[in-house]
Amino acid sequence: MTTPVLFLHGFWHGSWCWSEVLTLLAPTGRTALAVDMAGHGLHTRWPESILRRPFSADDFAKEASPAADIELDQAADLLVSQIERLGRGGPVTVVAHSMGGTVLTRAAEQAPHLVAHAVYLAGFMPASGVPALAYSQMPENEGDLAGLSLKGDPISIGAARLDVLSPDDAYRGQLRRAFYGDLPEAAADAALGLLTPDGPAGIGLGVTTLTRDGWGSVPRTYIKCARDMAVRPALQRKFIAEADAAFPDNPTATFSLDSSHSPFLSMPGQVADIIAGIGIGMGIG
Repeated sequence: MTTPVLFLHGFWHGSWCWSEVLTLLAPTGRTALAVDMAGHGLHTRWPESILRRPFSADDFAKEASPAADIELDQAADLLVSQIERLGRGGPVTVVAHSMGGTVLTRAAEQAPHLVAHAVYLAGFMPASGVPALAYSQMPENEGDLAGLSLKGDPISIGAARLDVLSPDDAYRGQLRRAFYGDLPEAAADAALGLLTPDGPAGIGLGVTTLTRDGWGSVPRTYIKCARDMAVRPALQRKFIAEADAAFPDNPTATFSLDSSHSPFLSMPGQVADIIAGIGIGMGIG
C-alpha cells in the first residue's frame, strides 16, 4: 500500500510550483497535495516599500519584514498539521524543495511517525544543530546566485528578500539563472511573476537537534540537481554525506537530475516518476 504524498516548496515559491508534477502523478493513483509554507502563498505578507512609488531601493533594503516573526517552530507546526490532515493521522511521504527541506527536517524530528519517507529535492537537509542559512555561506555553495540576489541584510530585516518586481533586465536575468536556468525565458519570467519577496529568516536560522529515534529513523531520499545555481551541487553532496555519517544505519537513497534548481517546472515528468516509485521499490542513481 502506498502512502499519500505531500509537496512543500522552498523560499519565495508557493504550492503553485508543483502543479505540473501533481498532474503527472495523478494517473499513478497516488493521492497527492501541495501546500504553502508559513509566510508564503496565501500566508504571504509583502513589505510596503516594494509597492511604493517612486520606488526606493534603500527603503526596500531596510524595511523590516512583515514575516520577521515567523520562525522554524511555527513553520514546522504548520507542516505537521498539513501532514495530519492529508494522512488522516497516518504516515505520509513528504517532498520538500530547497528551504522547505529544513522545515521537513524539523517536522520529521517532531513527528517521525507521520513521515513515511522524507524526500529532499535540491533541499536544505541541515545537520543537527546547524541553521540552514549557515550552509548558504559555506565554500560548497560558492557561485550561489540566489544569495547574490538578496536585497538587504536578512538578519537585520528578518527575511531573505528578493526584488521580485524589479524592471532591471540584468537583475531579472540573474534570478532566472538562479532558479530556472533550464527553462525558456518566457516560462521563467512567468514563474518569477509568481514569487513573493520575503523568505522568513527565522525559518533559515532555526536549528533542529536530530535524534536516532526521530529524523534519523525516517527513510530519506535526496534528489540532486546537477546544474543548480541556488543550492550548489557540492552543497547537496555535503548534506548527504553529513546525514549518512550521523545515521549510517539509515543511508540516504539518491537520484540525480541534469536540471536547474527547479526541475518541477523544467522536467516535471522525471520528478513525478521518481516520486511515484518511492515506497514501491526505489533505485539508487
